[in-house]
Amino acid sequence: MCGIIGIVGTRPVAPLLLEALGRLEYRGYDSAGIATLVDGRIERRRASGKLVNLARELERAPLGGTIGIGHTRWATHGAPTERNAHPHLSGGVAVVHNGIIENHPELRAELVAAGRRFETDTDTEVVPQLVAHYLARGADPVEAARFAVGRLEGAFALVMLFEGRDDLLVAARRGSPLAVGYGDGEIYVGSDALALAPLAEHIQYLEEGDFAVLRRDGVRIRDAEGREVRRPIVRTELSGALIGKGNYRHFMQKEIFEQPTVVGDTLRAFADPATHRIVLPDLPFDPAAVPRLAAVACGTAAYAALVGKYWFEALARLPVDWDIASEFRYRGTPLVAGEAGIFVSQSGETADTLAALRHVKAQGHPTLAVVNVPHSTLAREADSVLRTLAGPEIGVASTKAFTTQLATLACLAVAVARARGLLTAEREAALTRALDEVPARMLEVLRLDGIMRAIAETLADAASVLYIGRGTGYALALEGALKLKEISYIHAEAYAAGELKHGPIALVDEEMPVVAVAPRDSLFEKTASNVEEVLSRGGRVILLSDAEGCARFGDRVAHAVELPSVDPFVVPLLYAVPVQLLAYHTAVHKGTDVDQPRNLAKSVTVE
Repeated sequence: MCGIIGIVGTRPVAPLLLEALGRLEYRGYDSAGIATLVDGRIERRRASGKLVNLARELERAPLGGTIGIGHTRWATHGAPTERNAHPHLSGGVAVVHNGIIENHPELRAELVAAGRRFETDTDTEVVPQLVAHYLARGADPVEAARFAVGRLEGAFALVMLFEGRDDLLVAARRGSPLAVGYGDGEIYVGSDALALAPLAEHIQYLEEGDFAVLRRDGVRIRDAEGREVRRPIVRTELSGALIGKGNYRHFMQKEIFEQPTVVGDTLRAFADPATHRIVLPDLPFDPAAVPRLAAVACGTAAYAALVGKYWFEALARLPVDWDIASEFRYRGTPLVAGEAGIFVSQSGETADTLAALRHVKAQGHPTLAVVNVPHSTLAREADSVLRTLAGPEIGVASTKAFTTQLATLACLAVAVARARGLLTAEREAALTRALDEVPARMLEVLRLDGIMRAIAETLADAASVLYIGRGTGYALALEGALKLKEISYIHAEAYAAGELKHGPIALVDEEMPVVAVAPRDSLFEKTASNVEEVLSRGGRVILLSDAEGCARFGDRVAHAVELPSVDPFVVPLLYAVPVQLLAYHTAVHKGTDVDQPRNLAKSVTVE
């Protein structure tokens, strides 16, 4: 959600803060601001809207100083106005915040009764007001910050800057991530490692409940119990080059076209092309004996987990409870003895997914994370990790993270099926070969880019679009509809194709585009019957199938997109690409903000 950056530097920090905020734009935001210490006084610049507005404000009124904090805000409490933009300032302390202070009404009432005046509509303002309250009562800055943090309820990442202290930032996290970076005589703190690239070569991730005091000569950290602790310092894998757009128009476009490479990297981590076997690290459960899995995630990652459910149940005959993370723990979900949890996430910081993992762990069940960020909270807290090798994903709408999640779950499903005695060596080799071929087949699909662009132009004026599919095609339909909604702002719904006649077919007329995910698999004839139902009612069908499937309908469909013929097992990895391209080109044609769609954030770190 919100982006945070703080620097205890040796050079003017305002340009560095602004540049770092630019690397955090992918998180989604509606206002931005910077505060620095100038001759011992806190000065700040804020602006609503995009960072270019803040940049103009800094051109008009530059900020000096070698220590400062910056923020991109995604509004929760209070409208996205300049007045509500961070940093918030009160009584000699400035604060930037990611998360939600749940007890802010009680704290605000207490502070107002004590004579303090509030200037914004945000929950965040209680933090600097509370710190200032303790400063006024004689506490030093670190003590005042610690007292204030102890009063807060909710999820938060906080960084504080103090008047007259040009060698001090205080940071604290509970529920929302923070990372500390180390440079040449400088210390940095940010929402994630991307914020700190390319400033810092070494990164230190704060743990849940940590309270950190940052000075130029080092960082002191206390845990939730107040004990001084050391957190591992690791070399960052990120660089400015990795997070650039290169020659592409948008990050999303670049990330779509990176998929053959990153899916290949991910598959090579698990699939041995010499022996045609899947080789995984140790799992936190016995795949031969585990009675059930709980697959939990949010958004696009949830649809990857849904594909995994089909694979685990079909290949390994292993029942899977598939859940949206934000619903999972509130149902009082009963877990059977020995059940294991699988949690899928790009960032590893999604609040609902983390809460679900902790819910499962608290009941004594093993947990496995499928995650793209190796030092994320999810990766650190899970019993074991299967890492996706997507690299940094900047576009808010997930693309390469999704397909690398599919690649990882496919390998896991094969390994589990083998352990349960349900795959012959010959069948495992055939599935592994099919996986090995996916990057090359993806390149073939990407050559359809021009075709998908032309089809997208016919969708741009649609009021609504239906997506249908069966089996794993249903999960791909869900993902396709989500992509279109996210970046083109066209209403889209996905249905299991057999559900059309149970209500949604009432929507079909000659104005209704229907995207049919229909590979030639065991369910093709069933899906084809549903496509016929749409055609008989005048619906405009966009068919995604292979040569035989497209030939079945000829020119009766509005558009037939011919995809490579592959083993049905790997179909989801290939069919993800055209639904991504369709959404991308529709959004470009409409002129929407592809990489930073309205109201959305890359990593949802609050419930």
